[in-house]
This record gives sequence, structure tokens and C-alpha cells, in this order.
Amino acid sequence: MKIKADRASLLKALAHVQSVVEKRNTIPILANVKIEARDVRLTLTATDMEIAVVEEVPATSLTDGACTAPAATLYEIVRKLPEGAEVQLEHAGGDAPLALRAGRYATSLVVLPTDDFPSMTAGSLPYRFALNAQHLRGLIDRTRFAISTEETRYYLNGIFLHATESEGVKVLRAVATDGHRLARVEEPLPEGAGGMPGVIVPRKTVAELRKLLDEVSGDVDIALSDTRIQFRAGAVTLTSKLIDGTFPEYERVIPRDNDKVLRVGKKDFAEAVGRVAAISAERSRPVKLALGRNLLTLSASSPEQGTATEELDNERVQYDAAPLEIGFQARYLNDITDQVAGDVEFRFSDGAAPTVVRDASDASALYVLMPMRV
Repeated sequence: MKIKADRASLLKALAHVQSVVEKRNTIPILANVKIEARDVRLTLTATDMEIAVVEEVPATSLTDGACTAPAATLYEIVRKLPEGAEVQLEHAGGDAPLALRAGRYATSLVVLPTDDFPSMTAGSLPYRFALNAQHLRGLIDRTRFAISTEETRYYLNGIFLHATESEGVKVLRAVATDGHRLARVEEPLPEGAGGMPGVIVPRKTVAELRKLLDEVSGDVDIALSDTRIQFRAGAVTLTSKLIDGTFPEYERVIPRDNDKVLRVGKKDFAEAVGRVAAISAERSRPVKLALGRNLLTLSASSPEQGTATEELDNERVQYDAAPLEIGFQARYLNDITDQVAGDVEFRFSDGAAPTVVRDASDASALYVLMPMRV
């Protein structure tokens, strides 16, 4: 194998693929990136056996062939080469090292057999549709904060993606919950997604996909089966196993008759929460919301630091139901308000029941937040 590629293109692709490589693993081949030259194309592949990222790189292929080399080392070498450098990779086959040259710089890397490199491309992906990259980013950004990190409840360690109906309209819905808060976000159902099964996309896959989407415009092609999902955007293809579990019946925990409505400006509310919560270094301490007619008083206390309160009045608050006191973890409040663009709308039942939170200007997202005792 002998190929030439410019440093910028190679570095960008290596950054994408090497990020899925586990830094600590007991299988040496999983620390390597597969480098393949075929038909004037250079393809890089990395996997951790759960996720695989494949990217095509513009290159001049002088001789076809393939090898594997240490992903992190190769990335660091290319990253430290001067801008504008042309990188030449050459492998004589077998156990011969991979030679890398750029200008007067030269190095060689130990390789492992390509036959040992695992493949995640086997099996069909019968359900296929396209989704705008901006819409996919929105589904991820507005739900992933609620993904559980509790490994024993593994079926909550991802985003539940499924086709359903909302008020008679077919939608693609993303849901995440950790038992303390729930995020549910919808987009119009793409053509071809109607028959798809409900799937749970793992947390690591969500994180890797989100990084790739920062560089994507236009549509992302999505293909899936009951066990795998694939996202193709431009020259990059990400394939992932799905979580083998049953997502809970989340609709049962969404309150339907919360009739006490608070509407407050997002910026005013978020900043007030931040100021009163600063009294305590423990992020799990609650912020208490005391509601009166067009008045919201936020307060927090710490045995070590003292107390803090702030009032938001009728210039920024709309509330005309019965007085109410309720507490929430400050971090959970901020996680939700970070997703809101306009005013925040809270719908309460009482001080101990789940609260519904919405963006007053966007009906596509709904959040549920469990209160804390205050």
C-alpha cells in the first residue's frame, strides 16, 4: 500500500475515528485504526466493538492495500506535522511496519494483521430514512442531558428513538430519562421511518454522533434494524449496536392534569436559580420555588454557608393559581432551561407531584421534573 494525502484532511478523519477507540482495552487490535487504499480512495476505520466509525479521505492512491496502526499515536503524529504538509503512508505488506513521511520527517509504526480487525457491517439494515442534520442535532441536544448514567438500569443509558403519533400527527420521537427528569422531543416523521422499531441508541453513540453533526449540513442518512443503527453524513459513517432492552412506558409518568401554570422568562429564571444556588457547593441541594399571584420567590439554604433568596415579580412572572411551594435540584432546573429558547412554562399539581416543563414558544419538546423535599 502506498498513498499520499494532505495533512488537514487526514487529521480531520483521524480525529473522528480515533475518538471511538477505548484508551484502555485488553484486545490490542481495538487500539488500532484500519487504513485501506482501494480504487483511488483512502478509508479509515476504528471500532470498540460497540461503535464503528468509517471515513473516506481524499488521497492519491499509488498502490492498493491495507494495514492497521495505533490510532492515538498516528493521530498525534499527524496533528504535530506542519500545516500544509503532504503525508505519505507506505506499507510493504505482512508484518512490515507502516512508514510515514512528511517533508524531512519520517517514522515507522508497528502494525497488526487486518484479518484480526473486527467488522460491524454484517447483516442488513432494512429501515432507511433521511433526517436533516439540524433536526437531528435538536433531538439529541434537547434530550441527552436526561440520559441515565446508572449502569444497573442499562435500558435507560441511551435515547429511545421511535415512530408514533402526537395529536393525530405522525412524529419521530426521542425520549430520555434517568428517573428524576424526563425529556421528550419530536420532529415530523421522515419518509421511510413509519415502520421502524423503537430503538435505544447508547449514550456513547449519542456523544460521538453529536460531535460529527457539528460539521454536517443537509441530510443525514439513517438505517437501522432491531440490533444496529447507522448514520451516514458526507464521508463519515457511524455504525452502532443498540441497547438490548425495553424502554419503560414513559407516557405513564407524564402528568395530564397539572392545572397550576407558571410562565417566566428563561433568562431571568435561569440567572436567579444560579444566584440562589450559589450559596451551596453541593449541586444536589434544592432550590425552593414559592409561588403567589404573579410572584415567584426562589430560595436556597446551606447549613455551612447561610441562605439566599430572590424575587421575580409580575413584570417577569405570570401565575394566578393557588399559592404553592415546591423544590427542585438546581442542576436539573438549569439542564432543562438550557434547552428552552423562549419563556419557560411550568405546570404544577402540588408540591410533591411531577411537574411538566415546556418551552412556551415550542410545542415539540416536553420535560418532566420530579420535585425534592424542601
